[in-house]
Amino acid sequence: MLTRRDMLAGTAATLGTGTAFAKTQANPFVRVDGTRFRAGGKAYRYAGTNLWYAAYLGSAGALGHRDRLKRELDALKKLGLGNLRLLASGEDSPLNNSLKPAFHGPKPPYNEVLLQGLDYALAEMGKRGMKAVLFLNNFWEWSGGMVTYQAWSNGGHFINLGDPAHPWPEFADFSAQFYASPKAIALYEEYVAAIVGRTNSVTGKPYRDDATIMSWQLANEPRPGGTASKAPFEAFYAWIARTADFIKKRDPNHLVSTGNEGLKGCLESSDCVLKAHAPKNIDYVTFHMWPQNWGWIDPANLEASYDAGEAKCRDYIETHIKLAQSLGKPLVLEEFGFPREGDQYSPSVPTSTRDRFYRMVYRAVEENAKAGGPFAGTNFWAWGGEGRASHADFKMVAGDTSYVGDPPQEPQGRNSVFASDASTLAIIREHVAKLKTL
Repeated sequence: MLTRRDMLAGTAATLGTGTAFAKTQANPFVRVDGTRFRAGGKAYRYAGTNLWYAAYLGSAGALGHRDRLKRELDALKKLGLGNLRLLASGEDSPLNNSLKPAFHGPKPPYNEVLLQGLDYALAEMGKRGMKAVLFLNNFWEWSGGMVTYQAWSNGGHFINLGDPAHPWPEFADFSAQFYASPKAIALYEEYVAAIVGRTNSVTGKPYRDDATIMSWQLANEPRPGGTASKAPFEAFYAWIARTADFIKKRDPNHLVSTGNEGLKGCLESSDCVLKAHAPKNIDYVTFHMWPQNWGWIDPANLEASYDAGEAKCRDYIETHIKLAQSLGKPLVLEEFGFPREGDQYSPSVPTSTRDRFYRMVYRAVEENAKAGGPFAGTNFWAWGGEGRASHADFKMVAGDTSYVGDPPQEPQGRNSVFASDASTLAIIREHVAKLKTL
């Protein structure tokens, strides 16, 4: 039922943007109502996925495949996965394993082929009533990211992730220097302003007026560093608050989120998670969960290591529920992934242990929702759909167009959910059905 509060919100949006809402129409933009989301006058709780490569599929260039994009969106819509997290920035980088081509270099003009690919993806999502979370930078190297911005502004100095000459956590410590670099931040903000102020070349609608977009996200997995004693925590917090304000001034209609992993993305500091998500223009709390990457399970021996790993995951979820409650904001698990049996990558390899993991995650959402808690949505990593690795060694190389969901530095197929993964898809459908009853 339309409430007076919804009508007022819709009127405010009309006055702010010139968008023609009828007085009786609920605000179509996702907004925050305490620890919950609302959209179109209704509670908005969702199951979704990551489809970072949507702009690539949507492009009219050599890397594009618009027919496949439409088929993937149709498949996701049929599953009930209506919220997709997309890459909306990629920097032309000297780093190994970074995507080519990229969305942009240090200065305009930017890559219109990929930007129009993003336009096309958003237009097709809009036709299907889907919502998008668009991340605008990356702490990691696979899309260029913060290290690339520094290389553009410091005379070309950078560190490759995995370089034996610079062992972990040197890369993370270097990447975090971005927050204290006015020159690097200025280049980033110039691109952000262009994207937030963009008009979709397919629909003719300004991005700021497009309710298909749920949230602008500052970056993928921004961390304060890799070494607590070296981490520029205050610069990290200041960058989050500054960028959120920067975006909201240009687009008051959409939510803004950090993209942070939670405790693992804050050097295990609850105080850091709270401070990173405290600014008034950060609308909700994000966290990610990677039991393999964090050593909580042994991918070569899933059966023996699973129970202890699941216990850590359940504790991790519960901790972030409590953090979100203390902030009074909704909570989204926007990345979680799990390997196939034996850490093999082919779609023919079973997913029985992964299925247990997905059931556990979805059960936590359902139980918290029933209890009136802040857990508002999930995006698993990642949708592989009809994609398949292009090479026998499951590596991605420049020019590949198979797009299975795993980024270029990882084996293609490790965490991907393919359209042929019948047992996993059944679990997703069941979860979507349960969400509708809550």
